[in-house]
Amino acid sequence: MNAETPTFAAPDLAVVLLAAGMGTRMNSKKQKILHPVAGRPMVMHVVEAARAVAPNRPVLVIGELGGEALRDLVGDRADYVVQPEQLGTGHAARMAAGRLRGRSRQVLVTYGDMPLLQASTMAHLAARQAETGAAVVLLTVLGESTSTFGRIVRGGDGQVCEIVEVAQARQRPNGADLLAIPELNVGVYCFDGDWLWENLERLPPRQARGGETEFYLTDLVEMAVAQGRRVEAHQTDDPDEGVGAGTRAELAAVEAAFQRRINGRWLAAGVTLVDPGSIFIDATVEIGRDTVIWPGSFLQGTTVVGEDCVIGPNAIVRDSRLGRGARVEMAVIEGADIGEGVVVPPLSHIRRD
Repeated sequence: MNAETPTFAAPDLAVVLLAAGMGTRMNSKKQKILHPVAGRPMVMHVVEAARAVAPNRPVLVIGELGGEALRDLVGDRADYVVQPEQLGTGHAARMAAGRLRGRSRQVLVTYGDMPLLQASTMAHLAARQAETGAAVVLLTVLGESTSTFGRIVRGGDGQVCEIVEVAQARQRPNGADLLAIPELNVGVYCFDGDWLWENLERLPPRQARGGETEFYLTDLVEMAVAQGRRVEAHQTDDPDEGVGAGTRAELAAVEAAFQRRINGRWLAAGVTLVDPGSIFIDATVEIGRDTVIWPGSFLQGTTVVGEDCVIGPNAIVRDSRLGRGARVEMAVIEGADIGEGVVVPPLSHIRRD
């Protein structure tokens, strides 16, 4: 069985992925979205989800610093625009106007560090926007009062009227009430395309913590409400979709969430995972039905496992093929083809020369 992402048709949709930030909180020499999740750079998960839902290549907003590394990685899977200055999410999205204005009726904007965002969720937001004619449909999640995500403020009629960031809430007299709101902004938006490009030019400048002027996508919600346009929210039933990776701790949480998702998919496909929490399977791996995987095992890279195999305990299989009924226990297999029914002895290290 192949666990690839299925395609969800949203023929009027263009996707913009904001990927210009370096992610300094990661304390790394490389851009944060190049760090791997489930065996792939996290940005590739988002790119492939976008490609599964929209008819054209996503537009990747990159910075002058680190942009070449992203181009080298993603290649022709995306189109590129450069954000020369880091002036906020609204400014970053505006960079795509020249590429997309007039081309798509709907524009979905999100971030390159959200590898758990699914194509089906993108498609749902696009369908909701088309159905309601809303200026924007945004993705929300229920969370804790300690979350750093913006709070979704609804009016008496239940309609979304504002997104209040944590720093803004703390400056307001009713700040405690705002921070207690459990519905949180994930940072995924599907816009009416024409409305988006017109109103990005009207975003009010905000003063960031360092004193710089920035423009924020979240202000578009309040602008739409002031214009009498509808704002819709779709609450995801998978809270992991709202988890981004801005720090090493968050990266670890994203990896754990991705592994839960991968493990659940293979369990449903007829693969036995004896202790899922101790087994790591890359997103690029394929596994046949009735294979049993024991604790402490790692399946990595382009590995393909046939049916009725037994892997582990404590086995590593990397970029290899295992024929039906093969057994690998306490061994390392790298770049090798293991035939049907072959038993690899414990403590072996087999690799293609």
